Amino acid sequence: MKIGELSRRTGVSIRMLRYYEGEGLLAPQRTLSGYRDYGPADEEAVRRIKVLGSAGMTLDTIKQLLPCVRNTRPDFRPCDNLRRVLTQQVGLIDQRIEALSQSRTILAGFISSVS
Repeated sequence: MKIGELSRRTGVSIRMLRYYEGEGLLAPQRTLSGYRDYGPADEEAVRRIKVLGSAGMTLDTIKQLLPCVRNTRPDFRPCDNLRRVLTQQVGLIDQRIEALSQSRTILAGFISSVS
């Protein structure tokens, strides 16, 4: 598929897809005329990049992790350095969850005090 189709399917802008390619996260095939030709694996990679990015991971961390992730569970044993990075990422997510939980409690309190 061409870059516009991949953009439509994933909800990622063409500009961002080119950026991912420039950063080495995507490596699409090229047609004889030089157009990018993305396949299902590229589409899945973009979806994984989005999920990992939404979790707060930087592109550098995603670059390290993406080649090792084939499904919902990693097919590898991370080295100590990557394990530390992943542990930090989990901690950051836990902090966000706690902050959102506190915000929810405050907002829910406003609703119940109005009723």
